[in-house]
Amino acid sequence: MFLLRTSLASIGSKIFQRTALRTSVVISGKNNNGIGKFAVFGQSMSHISYLKGQCDLECTAGTMNDVKEVIIKKLGIEVGYTPFVSTREHLTQYAPKSLDELPPRSMQDSFTSAIIPLTSDKILKDKYVGFMGNVRLGRLMEDMDMFAVWVVHKHLLLPKLPEGVALPYTFVTVMVDKIDFTDLVPSHDADIRLSGHVSWVGRTSIEIVVWMEQKLHGEWRKLTRALFLMAARDATNTKAALINPLVPANEEEKVIFDGGESRKKRRIQLQKEDLLKTEPNDFEQGLVHDLFVKSIDTKSRAFNKRILPPGYTWMEDATMANIVFSHPEDRNAHNKVFGGFLMRNALELSWALAYNFAKRRPKLEHISDISFHHPVDVSSMLNMQAHVIYTDLHYMQIVVLADVYDAVTGQQTTTNSFYYTYSVAERLPHIMPKTYHEAMYYIEGRRKFRFAMGLDAPKNAAKPT
Repeated sequence: MFLLRTSLASIGSKIFQRTALRTSVVISGKNNNGIGKFAVFGQSMSHISYLKGQCDLECTAGTMNDVKEVIIKKLGIEVGYTPFVSTREHLTQYAPKSLDELPPRSMQDSFTSAIIPLTSDKILKDKYVGFMGNVRLGRLMEDMDMFAVWVVHKHLLLPKLPEGVALPYTFVTVMVDKIDFTDLVPSHDADIRLSGHVSWVGRTSIEIVVWMEQKLHGEWRKLTRALFLMAARDATNTKAALINPLVPANEEEKVIFDGGESRKKRRIQLQKEDLLKTEPNDFEQGLVHDLFVKSIDTKSRAFNKRILPPGYTWMEDATMANIVFSHPEDRNAHNKVFGGFLMRNALELSWALAYNFAKRRPKLEHISDISFHHPVDVSSMLNMQAHVIYTDLHYMQIVVLADVYDAVTGQQTTTNSFYYTYSVAERLPHIMPKTYHEAMYYIEGRRKFRFAMGLDAPKNAAKPT
């Protein structure tokens, strides 16, 4: 039920060997933390600090274009679009039958990095530069999405898989848990590096952490960090597939792994508290009633007459929509729309709404949740709607919903939801919902905002003034 992503093939063939010969290196010396003697491409690294992107190594996998080419070749994908995808049923015979067939892996095994060469590739630069001269963040999210799948590929090791045979997997993106941004504004004329590793593994699910940095004045500086959660399915995407377990190699890896376990428990708890399953808590119901009282004339006691109080904006007026057509160039290996394409378009629509709402250029602070509910077919017509659903001081919480629109029947099916936190220098007006549906969006927006800002508090916490 989730959006399919490009699955990656094994790293044992001549294609990978050729890439490895071109890009692999062994580094002697020390990184920023004074840790020395790092090696890459299958050889162990001496300290987990390397996984934090704090090393002199430029990259281990070449450019992002190199990564994409290897993915395409290893999957055996024919160049050129056809509406019919080659069958992958023959790969099911290579799927692991038990965890005994899958050797444990460490976080170091999956560490990899790649470059977006904005300094040397002028044609590529034009695709990334925005109208204000900065880098389009939507493009970067697209690359992070592809890179996360590459990391999954690095984690997988199937000893019984014959050389030259594609991986018997389909990788399904469940969600992007959280993306935090630094104050650094990415430049369009400096190289960007993606690096990451697997941070947690279940039986059939896997969490990946991805960093993005830019080289400014000879130093790699952090732009953002993201957490991707994926599920492993078999080659035909009909059932779950087992993947290599993750065994922490040292105490620091164990701390990272335990963090993944905590996030899993939190996701389970959030599912129980979903507003589609349970009513708002007492505090949240009080918030909705307070908003209701502020928006009516209490003297006339006419509940059907709404009044917008000073300093407020109707939620229905803080919206923006866009129709997006998907084409074959936006597809993944399974002829479904690539998730990164959706992430890019949703982010750029949210930024446009934030700019229009605040009347000044906003700063993206957090992406608190991206969920993939259904796959999107190539040639689909997507109706993307963005709404400002909550504000607090100079912050705004925006949701973008992606609906597949059927022009014949007029029906819409929600396939994705995206939540963004933006900020501006000046204080923003409050959001006022008109309907119960909008009130639920207000509550959901408040929850997402508090999580993104690290303000989660017990439900019985005192009501703010």
